[in-house]
Amino acid sequence: MIWCSGWKLASAVSNAGGLGLIGAGSMHPDIFEEHVKKMQKATNRPWGVNLPLLYPQMDEIIEIVLREKIKIVFTSAGNPKKYTQLFKENGITVVHVIANTKFALKAWDAGVDAIVAEGFEAGGHNGVEETTTMNLIPLIGKTVNLPLIAAGGIGTGRQMLAAMVIGADGVQVGSRFVATPESSAHEIFKQKIVDAKDGDTILTLKNLVPVRLIKNKFWEKVKDLESKGANREELAEFLGRGRAKLGMFEGDENDGELEIGQVSALIEKIKPAAEIVNEMMVEFEEARRMVAT
Repeated sequence: MIWCSGWKLASAVSNAGGLGLIGAGSMHPDIFEEHVKKMQKATNRPWGVNLPLLYPQMDEIIEIVLREKIKIVFTSAGNPKKYTQLFKENGITVVHVIANTKFALKAWDAGVDAIVAEGFEAGGHNGVEETTTMNLIPLIGKTVNLPLIAAGGIGTGRQMLAAMVIGADGVQVGSRFVATPESSAHEIFKQKIVDAKDGDTILTLKNLVPVRLIKNKFWEKVKDLESKGANREELAEFLGRGRAKLGMFEGDENDGELEIGQVSALIEKIKPAAEIVNEMMVEFEEARRMVAT
């Protein structure tokens, strides 16, 4: 949820009864601190932050987490052992995002409180194994004995129920909340999500850093480079810096990365985050009653 989930979206989700998360991966420390302080004023409900551990300036970000006494941290993109003990010593609940059993075991060994198991339907950076959420959840469930949160391809109440039926204790929803007024994503990107149909997203750059995005001219250039046998260095040079910001935050629909999950095909309109939370819960309860009869 980089470039999408700032304090406005996170607080809207928390105030509606979910657990809003500030996506710190696209924020310099001063910007992150500003969002944290605004979040503290915008809600008195539980909330947290997502920290991609390999990102630059993470030590400074973590200093802010500790100083501002943030209570819930979701970590991703890095070794959970590096900071988990520090977080727990400061009374922080730690959840780590994984995409395979190897890293689920590493997270368990690190002492995290819960795991997010993210299937390859998800948007943004992804697992190279291409394991679907439907297969990943029961697989992780029999591998580790921790609360399990399903992610990837979930944007409706029925999908939430399905995830719980196969072993999840809860769900994490990302892509569905990008197309909201509270999201900090560019309006052009939001409209591209609404317009997306099945097959319009693809997992690409597998030899560099797998990422699911909407097919556009940038993806076509990547595809052409890969078909010509481009190596990691050549792909990295073409990718450059700020490609996700260019597409998602600045609205360049041609040359930017438009990171979003397969669930985008189900998104038909931009609507407030609270409305999405309410719709998901109503549909979840209706589906649960229907299955029980």
